[in-house]
Amino acid sequence: MVLTLQSRITLYPLSIQKDKKNYIVEEPVSGDFFEMPMICIDAIERIIEGQTLGDVERELQGKYPNEKVDMIEFGEQLIELGLVQKLDGEKMTQKKETPATGGFTWIPSSVGRFFFNGITNKIYLIFLLINVALMVWNPGLFPHYQDIFLFDSMMLNIITYMLISLVLIIIHEFGHILAIRSYDLPTKLGIGNRLIFVVFETDLTSAWKLAPRQRNILYFAGMSFEQIFVLSALSIQLLFPEANAIFIGILGIIVFDIFIKTLYQCCFYMKTDVYYFVENITGCYNLMESGKQFLSRWLPFVKSDSSDSDMFDGEQRIVRMYSVFYIAGILLTLSLIAFYFLPQAYYAYSQVFSNLLWSTTPFAFWDAIAFLGQTVLLLSLFFYSKRKS
Repeated sequence: MVLTLQSRITLYPLSIQKDKKNYIVEEPVSGDFFEMPMICIDAIERIIEGQTLGDVERELQGKYPNEKVDMIEFGEQLIELGLVQKLDGEKMTQKKETPATGGFTWIPSSVGRFFFNGITNKIYLIFLLINVALMVWNPGLFPHYQDIFLFDSMMLNIITYMLISLVLIIIHEFGHILAIRSYDLPTKLGIGNRLIFVVFETDLTSAWKLAPRQRNILYFAGMSFEQIFVLSALSIQLLFPEANAIFIGILGIIVFDIFIKTLYQCCFYMKTDVYYFVENITGCYNLMESGKQFLSRWLPFVKSDSSDSDMFDGEQRIVRMYSVFYIAGILLTLSLIAFYFLPQAYYAYSQVFSNLLWSTTPFAFWDAIAFLGQTVLLLSLFFYSKRKS
């Protein structure tokens, strides 16, 4: 089937809502969302009325004299996006997939609203300020690179830290899940990666049904939920300093892990929760792609597949500002490496090689062997994944 200016298009039912600068178009059959400017919405409304592409083009050329209006090209884009049901009365052959049913609908929306509402959202912010104040007034509570070394055994240290970190990741994602359920929307939990780390990811696609201000709550929900545990850990350390050393050490790991992950959220070269918040408040939903395209002109190590055409009018200033934060995020990562990860690695491997060469017990020797074996395995997996990618 060929598009002409005499063609009439029948679209799938669409839901259209105003966003920050443009419009969000939802196709409910597939559950897909698209950002479109006003001129596209005008074209869609006229197509729904049954006008030919030629009639729509003439009307839009009169209404938008400074815009390029090509309804043949726009019609082809609608077909490519899977929004066209019929062309000149003939059903399109592309397969429309019904979106998979979202998970966690067994969690009542009332439970989500208990944890995330107008009052609790302010309480989480207060918790954050209290946590910062406690660490400022009590520098001994500030996370230190040696916090993860509870035991003489390096393998036991790593296993303990990984288990605690895994639990905290699940808690973080459960914050997102409860927040989106507070709006009675479905979601699902997937697995992704940040740098070399495997992470869980809550699918917030259905959040596009919400107003931009409501979406902000979903993006900060994970970090907000974590503040309860940070405040609890800091309070116990202050109130019961003579408690069991292992227990206090575990509380220190909780604070350390959440502290590091919170700083990582500010690394704008990755699509973190804070990044999505910035996208949301600016209305620039291709911010990273446009920013990388802008930076690639001067920084050869920044690779980009996007072009200037990916930006809507007026986004250039925001993209330039984002580029500054992109570089700041890289510097923040290097600072974390310098002040935390390198000292941790030096301490761990100095202890391991000491046990390997001058161990006084068989346990210390085999613990060192196991730790080095784990290192070789992780490096092998890392280089394998890089080679495959």
